[in-house]
Formats: sequence, C-alpha cells, structure tokens
Amino acid sequence: MLYDLNIAWSPSTSAAELERTLRFSAALGYNVVALNHTITPPVPPQVANPLPKFPPSPAGPASSSSTTPDQTPNKQPKLPTVLHRATLVLNDPSAYHRLPQLGSSYDVVAVRPTTEREFQGACLNLNLTDASLISLDLAQRFPFHFRPKPCMAAVNRGLRFEVCYAQGLSSSVPGDAANDARARAAFIGNVVELVRATRGRGIVISSGARGALALRAPADVVNLLALWGLGSEKGMEGLGVLPRGVVVNEGIKRSGFRGVVDIVGTAEREKGEREDKAVGKGKAAAGEAAKEKQEKGVDNNDKNGNGENKRKIGEEEDGGGGGPEGDDNKPMSKRQAKKMKAAIRKAQNAEAKTT
Repeated sequence: MLYDLNIAWSPSTSAAELERTLRFSAALGYNVVALNHTITPPVPPQVANPLPKFPPSPAGPASSSSTTPDQTPNKQPKLPTVLHRATLVLNDPSAYHRLPQLGSSYDVVAVRPTTEREFQGACLNLNLTDASLISLDLAQRFPFHFRPKPCMAAVNRGLRFEVCYAQGLSSSVPGDAANDARARAAFIGNVVELVRATRGRGIVISSGARGALALRAPADVVNLLALWGLGSEKGMEGLGVLPRGVVVNEGIKRSGFRGVVDIVGTAEREKGEREDKAVGKGKAAAGEAAKEKQEKGVDNNDKNGNGENKRKIGEEEDGGGGGPEGDDNKPMSKRQAKKMKAAIRKAQNAEAKTT
C-alpha cells in the first residue's frame, strides 16, 4: 500500500476541488491519504476537527474520524482511505502541552519546528505518545543546519522526518518566478542536507499538494528524490513502510494501553474445526485411559507372578514336586533333581568305600 500523509487543506478549500484531488491521488495509486490541517499557536482549549469527512474505502481500513455519506457514482475513481491530520507549528515551548488534545481529535499529529531550539527539542525530547512525525517547511532557508547527532537520535527513538515534494515544485505565491527559483534552491539544499544527516533513514515522503496538479506518481517521486541522494529503496520505504508505521503507531496510541499494548479481537473457529478439535480431545482422553488401564494390568500381573514364584519356592523347599515324598503329578524342579543326584552320588561313594 502507498501512503500520502499530507494533502494540504484550509477553510478556503472547496469541496469539489478537494474531492478532485483525492480521486486523482487514488488514480495515481495511493491507497491511504491524510488531509492536513496546519495549526498555529495559540491552540484553543476546546479543539474541534474542521476537516471534511469522506466514506471509508472498501479496499482499505476506515479512519477513526470518517463517516458514510451518500455514495458517489461508480464511473468516477474511488476515493482512497482518508485520514485526518493536524500539524502544529512549534515556535513556543508551551505549545507542547496542547499535543494530547490534538491527538484525541485527529488520526495523525505532526509538529513543525521553526527555530533551532524547537528543532533540537523535537528531536531529543518530543514524547512519542503525542506526535511521531516532524514536518519541515523545506522551501525556506533555516538559520541552522541539520546535524547528524540530533537527527539520528530522533530516528532511533522512532520519530520520522517528512519531505513534501510539492514545496519544491512551486512557491506559495503564484506567478512569482523569483520566489519559485529561490524556493526550489532552498528545497533542494535542505533535502540534500537532511538526507545526509539521517543517512536516508526515517524519511517519509508526502506531497503537501494543494491541488491535483501538484500530485506526482510514486515512481516519479522516487526518481526525483534519487537525484538528491535518497536511494530508490529508501524512497519506496518512504512511500509505503514508514508512513504505514506512523499510521499504525498513531492508532495504537489511541486504542492501546499506554500506546504500547493493543488487544486485537481474534477470529472464532469454524464449526467443523471445533468438532474436529473435540473429537481429537476425546480420542486423546480414551488413549490415556487405555494406557492407565494397561499399566494397572501390568502391575497386577507382576504382583500375581511374585506370589506364584514364592509359592513354588516354598513347595520346593518343603519337598514338593516329583519324587517319593511329593505328588507324582507335579513335575520335579531342577533344584530337587540336583539334590537327588547329589544324594545318589553320595550313597554310591559310601557303598564303594565299604566294599
């Protein structure tokens, strides 16, 4: 599955234009997209989600904040799975306390640091239960550099950096060629520096598109970022594996225990499987009973055999068996035969001495 976790939305975005963008994104091959609402401090005490709701996609999981309005015509491309995302601009340390409130209203929460102090704090101290995505406006020049130590520390902690390729395609001021050139130059330089600082790890690729014309196919995006140092394999991970991990982790934080343990409902066994399991248990119980019965029989036979041996030994000592003192019908034991032969030999020797 392919993900685009940043489709820009503002209150001025029309419903028709937004729907056209979503359908074109699905036509390009993206399965899950996120509508991004950028919030600047101060955050109100009561956070409301103004993003529009769309019907869940039948081919993918539904978002936690989606509903089912009237169905669209079948001739049009299907809508992808739509998530709701909030990006909080960090220019004040007090804004961190509002992140849990955003998490209860949105599916994905990201932060956008604007100063070196806030960038260092997001990389080293940002609580993963509040946000797991660092989104930077790479089309502007930063007064600081992306150093490997804080960037790799953030990646090792589970944070992800977002690169929005639409920032390098056009500036925020339409028709301004000078701004476009400066924005592209700043974007390319920042992307190269970020890839070098993170060694290409933990980079999520999104569009940041404000309309359908800013969207690009996944293969084009991977080839474009490969020119700036991000390998093809890392590029495909940035469109699939890494954003999926962000979405799954954000879902676990809202439904699991302390954002770590999630209880998933297990499927029930079918009727045939349950019957086979019951039959197997019955056979196993019958086999164990037969085994115990056999062991008891062996013990009884051993006891009876020991008694018979004792009786035979007693009879032999008492002179039972074949011979003049015993019963003629009973066979003579070997012990009695040896005694008899020894007595006969002794008698013959005594006669020989007397003669």
